[in-house]
Amino acid sequence: MSEKELSRIEEKLKKSGPVPRHIAIIMDGNGRWAKKRRLPRIAGHRAGIKAVREAVKGCGSLGVEHLTLYTFSTENWNRPKTEVEALMRFLRGTLRREREELDKNDVRLSAIGRISDLPAAVRDELSRCKEYLSGNNGLHLILALSYSGRTEILDAVRDIAREVEAGDVKPSRISESLLRSHLYSGDVPDPDLLIRTSGELRISNFLLWQVAYSELWITDVLWPDFRRKHLYEAVREFQKRERRFGGISPAAAKGTR
Repeated sequence: MSEKELSRIEEKLKKSGPVPRHIAIIMDGNGRWAKKRRLPRIAGHRAGIKAVREAVKGCGSLGVEHLTLYTFSTENWNRPKTEVEALMRFLRGTLRREREELDKNDVRLSAIGRISDLPAAVRDELSRCKEYLSGNNGLHLILALSYSGRTEILDAVRDIAREVEAGDVKPSRISESLLRSHLYSGDVPDPDLLIRTSGELRISNFLLWQVAYSELWITDVLWPDFRRKHLYEAVREFQKRERRFGGISPAAAKGTR
């Protein structure tokens, strides 16, 4: 699809309905993409960088405020040591190589997860990249690294328990807003739209608290093959849905009067 065609779709989407403030993506299918081509798994991750660029560019063009990418889960540490080491080298190199392109697109960067679990060289590169992009005001790109939804909630509960133990918080004052303030994501709004590639029908321990009312869009496309046209298809579908957040639609409410 040409840039001209993509631009036409972007303009139409911006006029046809609400654009998600926050999109989260489970980038699945790198290994299967590589296996189909008889390539090592790391080749799938390398190919997936083009999909990341497409998602970032597409979200920026649409005016999406936040894009969270499930980059490396806590469960991924259980993969073979050689694969994990290759992924960490790849992550470090990608942060270094992509920062100028991200800067050109006015992207700012942050990360969520147990960042202290990452190798020192990766943490250092991540800090340098965040600092390099810190003056930007466009799309907020969030990398979920050494991330687990259950661990995020567990860490928040432990933080609150320490505050209770210190006498700074009374148990009766513990609320959803207090727990939310201790999540890795802080004050970032919950995802409006959660995209999963590769056709798997599960959330995979990703943003468990935050996706309670997110709209889900699942595609059979493997992550390395994901392009802006797929992102726009997801947004188009999002615009067709009626978000009720546990309530009833205005039309149904009128019918009950």
